[in-house]
Amino acid sequence: MTELKDSVMNENEIVELESVIVVDSGQVTSDTTSEDIQKEELSFPATRIEVIEQIERAIEREVSEVRGEIEQLKQHYYKLRMQEYEVARAEYETSQTEEEEKTPFVVPVDDLEERLKAAIQNYKEKKAKYLAEQEQQRQANLAQKQAVLDEMSQLIADADNVNKRYSEFQQLQQKFKSITDIPATAVTQIWKTYQLYVEQFYDMLKINKELRDYDFKKNLEQKTALCEAAEKLSEEKDVVAAFKALQRLHDEWREIGPVDRELRESIWQRFKDASTEVNRRHQKHFEDIKAKEKEAEEAKIAICEKAEAVDFETLTSFSAWEEKTKEILNLQAEWKTLGFASHKINTQLFERFRKACDNFFTKKSEYYKEVKDTFTSNLEAKQRLCEKAEALKDSTEWQKTTEKMISLQKEWKKIGAVPRKYSDSIWKRFVSACDYFFEKKSEAMKQQNEEEAKNLEAKLAILEKLKSFDESLDTSVAETELRSIIAEWNSIGFVPFKEKDKLNKAFKSELDKQFNRLNIKNKSARLSAYETSIRGGNSGKLYSEREKLVRAYDRIKTEKQTLQNNLGFLSASSKQGNTFIKEMERKIKKLDEDMELIIAKIELIDKNL
Repeated sequence: MTELKDSVMNENEIVELESVIVVDSGQVTSDTTSEDIQKEELSFPATRIEVIEQIERAIEREVSEVRGEIEQLKQHYYKLRMQEYEVARAEYETSQTEEEEKTPFVVPVDDLEERLKAAIQNYKEKKAKYLAEQEQQRQANLAQKQAVLDEMSQLIADADNVNKRYSEFQQLQQKFKSITDIPATAVTQIWKTYQLYVEQFYDMLKINKELRDYDFKKNLEQKTALCEAAEKLSEEKDVVAAFKALQRLHDEWREIGPVDRELRESIWQRFKDASTEVNRRHQKHFEDIKAKEKEAEEAKIAICEKAEAVDFETLTSFSAWEEKTKEILNLQAEWKTLGFASHKINTQLFERFRKACDNFFTKKSEYYKEVKDTFTSNLEAKQRLCEKAEALKDSTEWQKTTEKMISLQKEWKKIGAVPRKYSDSIWKRFVSACDYFFEKKSEAMKQQNEEEAKNLEAKLAILEKLKSFDESLDTSVAETELRSIIAEWNSIGFVPFKEKDKLNKAFKSELDKQFNRLNIKNKSARLSAYETSIRGGNSGKLYSEREKLVRAYDRIKTEKQTLQNNLGFLSASSKQGNTFIKEMERKIKKLDEDMELIIAKIELIDKNL
């Protein structure tokens, strides 16, 4: 009879319950707790590509499982990147000698960062969708609970028939409890309203004392069990898991009705005392984490101050610079041994330290440049670049020569200063040769662009023709007409590069619609449309498409093998068995056709590579 009287919880008990459940605003939230625990337990890969691969695998899991993990992996990626940068730079500085010509240190290009950004963007979109769905579900649940409360209110208003409608009210109670996860801002008010309606209804019923006593007894047993469970949580080693388990126990407590009035205060005090102990351990856990972060913060500030306190005025010899360089490198090594400071300041401290280190090595580079007479060799190098640029300026091999010109310009930037009296003239000589070539290229490209624009208009017209294809034509006539359209499309030259992929994709899509509508399974027709879609593609995209087809082939081959294995275990002794076997044989035949088509597509790609 526990469900007969769901509860009469006084206002003081509700307030105390909320005070135990709600975490103080100064504490770390449960979301942050999950991230911190993941931070402690997460095993970081040793290389940047492994970090990206782990991120990509994590994105495939549920958002709720990887909250915090993605951000930590991203930070670890950039930490590895910085370590590579620091090692490369340290090795470069160490390898330099007084006799060698000094050139600025060039930061290695991060060829994986775009892949990392794409993965992070994918995760953000997935997370945003997940959060939106969760919020939408909570709002829907809130509306359902409110609807149940409205029905309860109507039953209470029908005082004359309240005894007859007792069963209906019980069903509403069960329905109310079955609806979970509503917006946090509405939990308290919805629950108080529910408690009020329950109290009003059962007061109207005037349930006899024996029934109430039985209800109180069952509720006491349940609440005693919850007290025992809460007390055991104080022995749980994982304080975060214990805190989450406590929240679930509080949710269960809310669902249990009242006990005898004489026992209400004592049973509640027992449960509250157990909850207080779990919350205390939870709070202490994060206070310990904050203490370690504070210790790391103070150590990092001290390192920053040492790096910023370098007196450059005293560094007047190579030996002095090398000695100070060792000190800076030792500070960098010490930095790596320290743990994380608090999230809000850790990045700031890193930027501060990096700025101090960068300033030191910049000053060192400037000193080396000042004491070495490299102007003459720089002038000779730039004169050689001028001669190469002048030899290329009349070339009409636009793409190849453009790459060479850009390479010359990059090489020019790497060369240091020249004597002031030659600076303007050598620059004008070089830039004149480059400008002459690029002006000629611009004129040639203008004519090419006009031709590509005309080709674009022609292909758009064909695409519109295909979209308005006469669907009343006979299948054979329609297939002939489609082949004619494909031939006409292939006869047209290049279109603007940025429009090519989108246009080919649209054309292939429209062809597939017509092929599917006419049920054309002709392999050559399919391949003709596919060849149109890949014609003119760059080698990178073609290799990517080929790899995708190879994976598809392996997947279909595996599926076929599974069907063949299953077929070997079946018996054709019954009519039903015969039908099932025929269906499996049909599927195997279809898989064979798909594999043949994939092989043909791979051969087409190989011809275009």
